[in-house]
Amino acid sequence: MNMGKMDGWAILQDYDYSAKTRFQSWAKRIRSMTRKEPERLLSMDPYSVLGVSRSASDGEIKKAYRQKAKALHPDQHPGDTAKAEAFKKVSSAYEILGDKAKRGQFDRGEIDAEGQPRGFRGGANGPMGGAQGDPFEDILSGIFGGGSRARRGPGPRKGRDVRYRVEVDFIDSVMGARRRMKMSDGHALDINIPPGVETAQTLRLKSQGQASPYGGPPGDALVEVTVKPHKIWTRDGDDVRMAVPISLDTAVLGGTVSVETPAGVLNLKVPEGSNTGAVLRLRGKGVQRSAKAGHLYARIEIVLDDPKAENLRDFAAELRQRENDR
Repeated sequence: MNMGKMDGWAILQDYDYSAKTRFQSWAKRIRSMTRKEPERLLSMDPYSVLGVSRSASDGEIKKAYRQKAKALHPDQHPGDTAKAEAFKKVSSAYEILGDKAKRGQFDRGEIDAEGQPRGFRGGANGPMGGAQGDPFEDILSGIFGGGSRARRGPGPRKGRDVRYRVEVDFIDSVMGARRRMKMSDGHALDINIPPGVETAQTLRLKSQGQASPYGGPPGDALVEVTVKPHKIWTRDGDDVRMAVPISLDTAVLGGTVSVETPAGVLNLKVPEGSNTGAVLRLRGKGVQRSAKAGHLYARIEIVLDDPKAENLRDFAAELRQRENDR
């Protein structure tokens, strides 16, 4: 009977050893996968994604973003999943670096490349190393004995972010607005559209994402914006450009014309002797940023009310004759 008990213990010990060996083999494979984490984080680094240095100015960051977003935009490459994925990375990178507060948080290590608060600080060996220890050794210790090293976890995790795409009116991109919009999944979100928002820019709506299953705060809603084109106006950075038709007599004698702008109908003073191609400026009537508003530039285009009018033909014939007599 004693021999039977000893045989039972031997069987348990063999099973225990076999299970532990299998777990160690599995943990080894997981460790080899996590060694690639620094490379993944480097590829997601917003500075690397935009191709700028950490000392780059706001203007350099914005210029790099515009160039890459234009080159990678899905509308330019329909069906190209690689370009679409690269476009998303560029947009996410600019969401961090294009915001001074978020850029500072990222540089200080307070948020990651996706804008999420860091649950813990990495040690000398990077995000997976340092004082965090080896999680697989702790699991082994808990299952197979040997004690465990108690550590405080990273705390409640935030819920998942949700991504959407919306179209906004050109006027809203210039003047700014607050709109309630229905998303593709049926959710309605109140979106603050800031003046100057551009196509491919992503707006972050705090706590409008999925609820956390771990007791943490909800995730955010990340809304990628497409600005609808307008038949009259175009954007040039923070400036707005448009063509303004005027009559021949207004071009020659000068006058005032009514101009439709994003801010409403305004009067534009046309100096005498104006010609097609001349550009007039309405100061402060472009993108309405709180710090400094852009301008509206109107390009003059002379339009004849009735090109076949008899008096106009006589006038043109007289001018031609004078030119020939010189």
